[in-house]
Amino acid sequence: MIQLRDAELFRLPLRARMPFRYGIVTMTEVPHVILRLTFEFAGRASEGLAADHLPPKWFTKDPNRPLGEEIDEMLAVIRAAVAAARTIQAANPFQFWQQLYAAQAAWGVAHKIPPLLAQFGTSLVERALLDAFCRSVGLPLAAALRENRFGVELGAMHAPLAGTAPRDWLPAKPPEVVFARHTVGLLDPIEEADIAAAERVNDGLPQSLAACVKFYGLRHFKIKIDADVARARDRLRRIAPVLARECGGDYAFSLDGNESFRDPAAFAAQMRALLAEPALQEFWPKLLFIEQPLHRDVALTPAADWSAWPERPPIIIDESDAELGSLPTALALGYAGTSHKNCKGVFKGVGHACLLAQRRAAGKTSMLSGEDLTNVGPVALLQDLAVQAVLGVTSVERNGHHYFAGLAAFPAAMQAHILTHHGDLYTRSAAGWPRLDVRDGKIALGSVLCAPFGCAPGLPLNELAVVPLA
Repeated sequence: MIQLRDAELFRLPLRARMPFRYGIVTMTEVPHVILRLTFEFAGRASEGLAADHLPPKWFTKDPNRPLGEEIDEMLAVIRAAVAAARTIQAANPFQFWQQLYAAQAAWGVAHKIPPLLAQFGTSLVERALLDAFCRSVGLPLAAALRENRFGVELGAMHAPLAGTAPRDWLPAKPPEVVFARHTVGLLDPIEEADIAAAERVNDGLPQSLAACVKFYGLRHFKIKIDADVARARDRLRRIAPVLARECGGDYAFSLDGNESFRDPAAFAAQMRALLAEPALQEFWPKLLFIEQPLHRDVALTPAADWSAWPERPPIIIDESDAELGSLPTALALGYAGTSHKNCKGVFKGVGHACLLAQRRAAGKTSMLSGEDLTNVGPVALLQDLAVQAVLGVTSVERNGHHYFAGLAAFPAAMQAHILTHHGDLYTRSAAGWPRLDVRDGKIALGSVLCAPFGCAPGLPLNELAVVPLA
């Protein structure tokens, strides 16, 4: 039986190296938490880690709530999930997750916490559980999943998958290299001349889009847009020639609507206008998909039936992917798929990836994208990349290394651990701290895939501030 024996939560404040505008908020600082859980597996103890930012205005996007109140709520969600996990006994990790998912869903309803936020707590416990389990059996995530050591029952998540296993749908071997799909935030400078002297960052890392392309050799991009059609058109008209110039035509991009639209017809009209823009005709063939253009309040309603726009590009959900049934609902409305972020759940992502693979096998356009939430190491980024690779995602949005100065804010011992054990993923910056090593627009995942679950064991946490869990 599996039981949770001990839990510790650590917190570190992080400050962005440049403002990141996503949706209704501009991030300049954010708390980062690391959860360490000790589980007992058949009488043997094993420790596992999970980590994430506490990003205000993403899980709920309520413009009227104070940021501090939202952060406290996210901490309450984590505490509730840990408390529920202490009461669970299960035969395997999947059954443990099922019980925790149900308990957290009920708690969320009782406390008026929306599912996306409530299950954020579940995902942190789940990630630490998977890390601890992989350490206990001596297998990396990919092997444990392929052998179904977690006990995954796909039919319990999506009925069409009943009688199948993850190995029937997921890649036999995860990709060891993935594209870093670079985020172009709503406030990001496009050219070096766009940066005012007072706003220039002097930490050895690039700041403008043009400089980032040169520094990292980028080829994949995620461009954020909002509901202002004139502003979106003008901004895309500035971005397109930069990508053509710096990438020589060898690039691809996605658009992120960040829930900016409440009227599907208005969004379709804006996109038709943008797609018809003469200056962008060489740009649009590079489009991969459009992510979550509609606000979550309307994105999965009958009003969002995309059949009236048959020539549309692929559109996927992100923030609307709050519950296990969200993806099937979206697919029925004409969406092409969803995103994976670990904060939405690993087993949930496995189920989604398998369902979409089954649809592709039947000749239906279906896609799972890899998206980011300014993920950084030394734990969260690595675990997210491990799952993305296992699910077969090869173009993964990465922006934590762009908006934060690598691992500069973390204690020296943690930095040294990462450089020692993950030297293919991180390299030493000119200032000495580890930065993500993006080369030719790609990230190497060798050490990530060899670790139990993304990150090598032994990460020292003793210098971080402890957060009470009770």
